[in-house]
Amino acid sequence: MNALWFYVIVFVLIWIMALLFRKQLKIEIHGPLLMRKTKRMRGFIDRLAQKKFNIKERHYNWNLFGRNINFKIGPTVSPWRVFLNIGILVAFYYMFNMFYMLLMSLNQLFVAPQASLIIPGVDMPGNPFYIPLSYGIIGLATVIIVHEFAHGILARVEGVRIKSIGVLLLAVLPGAFVEPDEEDVQKSKRSAKLRIFAAGSVANLTLAALAVLVLVGMNTYVVPNTFESDGIQITGLVPKSPASEVLKQGMVIKSINGIKTNDSSTYAEALSTLKIGQNVSIMTSTGTYSIKTEKNPNNSSKPYMGVRSTPNLVIKENVAKTFGDIPFVIPYIVELFFYIYALNFLIGVFNLLPMKPLDGGLMLEELLRYKLSDNLVKPIINTLSIFIIAIIAISIIYGTGRGIMMMF
Repeated sequence: MNALWFYVIVFVLIWIMALLFRKQLKIEIHGPLLMRKTKRMRGFIDRLAQKKFNIKERHYNWNLFGRNINFKIGPTVSPWRVFLNIGILVAFYYMFNMFYMLLMSLNQLFVAPQASLIIPGVDMPGNPFYIPLSYGIIGLATVIIVHEFAHGILARVEGVRIKSIGVLLLAVLPGAFVEPDEEDVQKSKRSAKLRIFAAGSVANLTLAALAVLVLVGMNTYVVPNTFESDGIQITGLVPKSPASEVLKQGMVIKSINGIKTNDSSTYAEALSTLKIGQNVSIMTSTGTYSIKTEKNPNNSSKPYMGVRSTPNLVIKENVAKTFGDIPFVIPYIVELFFYIYALNFLIGVFNLLPMKPLDGGLMLEELLRYKLSDNLVKPIINTLSIFIIAIIAISIIYGTGRGIMMMF
């Protein structure tokens, strides 16, 4: 609960400062919304947007939804525009995939909600995913910066002026924004709008892919040659779980019911032998403890202890002789890149859901306008948005509310 108090104190202080020093800090207050706008960084975005390369000029003709589309490539090409032309296809793939997964989750809506509120530093029962506070703050910063700068860069590539850049706080939800000139956006071609709308999420997915490449390289070459696993370290305990009253964070699990847990694979094998209501003997670096398993909050057919863990990595002797304790930072770097990947991917694909005001809703709206009139497009998008928002709201309220109740 300490992290929750941290958030409460920080957000209360921000609101007090905003209300007391509104003019001095140039903060705009619109109901529950705080905004701080600036015209800085626009020149930096312009310089990035102007990057181009030269190629041989070529002309193309496509037939899309019964309409002929003529366009040319060259003699100069913006790499951003080329990249987002591919990115649009990726964005629509994830949009329809996410919508399909959302529909498939309806039968589990009140059993195992597929959406829950994940707050860095706050561990709640039923949440399959926990993000440490420090990693969460850094990861979210990469999400916001990359997302908004991508929107800004593509806006400038398409000739759309940027009125301002800024940060915001919607009640307690932080964010950032790039404010384009709406008249310029409306005058843009539909293909240009699609590139602008897709830019943020595609940038997040790109950063996630780059983080995966780093993770693969580190886990394939660096970690195995630098460390050896010596048990399983407890990194966290879910509040009010069976393990929370017995074990402590930082302990190293050596065996479960006599089955050695030297690494992740042996640990998984040991867990697979457990049953609901079973008394489990856990030998750790500080002694042996007994825990009685319970039903998993997300799957009542599986046993649950409430332990969050990671392999306990020890620097190999030959490496320690050469580098001493310096390699100890490597696992932290690996973990940071994992959360950068996870947050950019999850938030990136969430933003592609076909509902307004998310990027996916704006993209689908423009796509439908290729063939349908506004009189048909608006009701379709509005209905779809209400449907998706209702599912997500119910899932988050039920899943998060249940988790909070289980903490007391």
